[in-house]
Amino acid sequence: MAALNKRVVIIGAGIVGANLADELVSRGWTDITVVEQGPLNMPGGSTSHAPGLVFQTNPSKTMALFARYTVDKLLSLDCFNQVGGLEIATTGERMEELKRKQGYAYSWGIDARLIDTAECLRLYPHLNRGKVLGGLHIPSDGLALAARATQLLIERTQKAGVRYRDLTEVTGIQQADGHVTGVTTKNGTIPADIVVSCAGFWGVEVGAMVGLTIPLVPLAHQYVKTTKVPARAGRVPQPNGAVLPILRYQDQDLYYREHGEQYGIGYYGHRPMPVVAASLGSTPKHVDEKHMPSRLEFTPKDFEPAWKYSQEILPALQQTEIEDGFNGIFSFTPDGGSLVGESPTLDGFWVAEAVWVTHSAGVARAVAEVLTTGKSQIDLTECELSRFDDVQLTHAYVQETSQQNFVEVYDIIHPLAPKLSPRNLRVSPFYPRQSELGAYFLESSAWERPFWYATNAALLKSLPREWQPVDRDAWSSQHYSPIAAVEAWKTRTAAALYDMTPLRRLEVSGPGAVNLLQRVTTTDASKDPGSASYSLLLTEHGGVRSEITVARVEEELFQIACNTPVDLAYLSREAKRQSQKEPSQWTQVRDITGATCGVGLWGPRALDVISKVAAGEFKDLRYSRCKKVNVGGIPVTAIRLSFVGELGWELWTSAEYGLALWDLLWKVGQPHGLIAAGRTAFNALRMEKGFRFFGTDMTTEHNPYEAGLGFAVDPHKKGYIGYASIQSLSKTPSRRLRCLTIDDGRSVVMGKEPVFLNGRASGYVTSAAFGYTVRKPIAYAWLPSTVTEGATVEIEYFGKRIKATVSPEPLYDPQMSRLKDQKSTPSARL
Repeated sequence: MAALNKRVVIIGAGIVGANLADELVSRGWTDITVVEQGPLNMPGGSTSHAPGLVFQTNPSKTMALFARYTVDKLLSLDCFNQVGGLEIATTGERMEELKRKQGYAYSWGIDARLIDTAECLRLYPHLNRGKVLGGLHIPSDGLALAARATQLLIERTQKAGVRYRDLTEVTGIQQADGHVTGVTTKNGTIPADIVVSCAGFWGVEVGAMVGLTIPLVPLAHQYVKTTKVPARAGRVPQPNGAVLPILRYQDQDLYYREHGEQYGIGYYGHRPMPVVAASLGSTPKHVDEKHMPSRLEFTPKDFEPAWKYSQEILPALQQTEIEDGFNGIFSFTPDGGSLVGESPTLDGFWVAEAVWVTHSAGVARAVAEVLTTGKSQIDLTECELSRFDDVQLTHAYVQETSQQNFVEVYDIIHPLAPKLSPRNLRVSPFYPRQSELGAYFLESSAWERPFWYATNAALLKSLPREWQPVDRDAWSSQHYSPIAAVEAWKTRTAAALYDMTPLRRLEVSGPGAVNLLQRVTTTDASKDPGSASYSLLLTEHGGVRSEITVARVEEELFQIACNTPVDLAYLSREAKRQSQKEPSQWTQVRDITGATCGVGLWGPRALDVISKVAAGEFKDLRYSRCKKVNVGGIPVTAIRLSFVGELGWELWTSAEYGLALWDLLWKVGQPHGLIAAGRTAFNALRMEKGFRFFGTDMTTEHNPYEAGLGFAVDPHKKGYIGYASIQSLSKTPSRRLRCLTIDDGRSVVMGKEPVFLNGRASGYVTSAAFGYTVRKPIAYAWLPSTVTEGATVEIEYFGKRIKATVSPEPLYDPQMSRLKDQKSTPSARL
């Protein structure tokens, strides 16, 4: 446990800051100061005007679990009115979406049920029967009394010794030797070892004080109160009370709650209204419900459609008028997630921003857990402050994507749906050739990624019967093409080129490179140059921080394939700590992704292809080895690895040579049936081979043995981060990541669906795809370890139960003969 005498300064006394102080106090920390620019009784930020609706169900497991904890904590404070939540559907598409949301609820352990029109009317009598098709009822949802909860938490923590300084504006953050030392205010300086910015939409300005970009945009959101509703007369005695469920009418971007006999209406359908927090000026000494920095003047014109839709869906409102309205400021981010974590460049400076009331206590607990024990029990990957790339931190990108996130907040979004704008920010050198081949691009982390190639459609007529794709339902058919079956077939029987450029690459170099990697990875990084291995980064508690490949190219030079910018921030921080402790062991960690590019050349004919331009250089390149080679005059780093389970190599070069490398391989590969293949085929083939993806299949919540990654932990290696915890872990865990095959041979699920065992929700799907080689849909899922191979389970997909079988893995080539065979394997069909 971390030392208890840390001096902590929390910036912001809203629902997040007050909760964080409380969570730290409950863990024994007492030297805590909370600084607030507004008056303590009503600080004037988003908490002060938030309507308090808490809908827990979310596609993100992390956000759903944050919300669950927030409900539990607010109930313990008697600051939660658990009236339940009701989401209604007025279109067939929304009804299908509610079926998916019920699945999320089951997956994350939240009680929810789909109900018909009659049941919706029983729960909410004022609904227009003619418009409602059905709904989703979540009994444990309800109304957070956020302002009251904040005051109770302040009182409780003050009694425990927490110091609150209100009407105290932060003007700077003091630092020395790369670490925070204090917080400067207009009333003096407060020494600190840890500073946590819980400043809400003012967080952008606080981050700027230390040169840190906080990617959020404060946006005004309309909220009104009606006059008294005659039909509610006498039914809710408290002026701000409620008895009806909180209501979402997402087809028209609306939500509703009761305020005694009045209605509160929130609207997301209006134009985005960005705000610069610095333009709001200093918070006044006197703040009340109608006069606060976060409450802007109402714009009636923007609300006109909402008022029309509201009177249609709730006819009782036709007897009312709008009594009061305002445009309240909330924080939006490029991907809709909160921003939680330590600054990658300033030790001790932490952020917990873009956190709504719904997730407030959950986020606060997670930050307190990390500060006091080094581990949050809920995975923070989706919320990590460092998760964005540089291009995603530019003002233009943050502004456009955050505002679009506001527009789409209630939209039905397919899990593969790319951003419509901005596009073509990051393209590989192969992009011109991919476009010529009719690539279908989807976007991820601002990269354009080909998912299949239209020119391969001509091969569908040659596709053997046993490789023919199955018909899919409308949802799983989005952003999909049967061409992927051709690309999988050619990979297994001839050769294919896969663009690997978006895969993040780090260069780790210097005299301390070996020591650094020995300390942070689970495999032996001290092997001779030319080695390459799949490895793990672990937390101190043995959770999977990331999965990576480590290639030792030279004595003091490694190339690392990893996942997100979070990996870069982690390795950079560890390198800095190492060099500070032992200057002779300095190490440079550099992101080389944009400066380099690469292809995966895989398939039984891959050796035939490469031999035409690099005769002899690849014949002795064994599996899990790397080598600098000359490919037709192009300098290449070749790594003998394959995520698709076939003979071949990752071929990396600098971006300037990329197009020449593609053209060269394409030309010599045509006689051997070489094609370009996309991400859809890649995902299917990697699942057939049993390869996992960090962030999808496993997170920091899972250890290697649970995730089926025990092979990536060297049993002879000692002393790496997480080693002590690994030694104490049971090799027979209580849960496991299991491979499922769908019994009907055709039902393709998408991920995050609940898995039922003996009629009870017992796990959830991580990855899913149609396995073209094995002729069955595949799904990986977390299940109790008591579920053995051969067992039958059910996956719920849009409200229907689909039978699946727990299968041994890998499904394809368990002996690894295809990967490790040095010989070319001729194919009967090219």
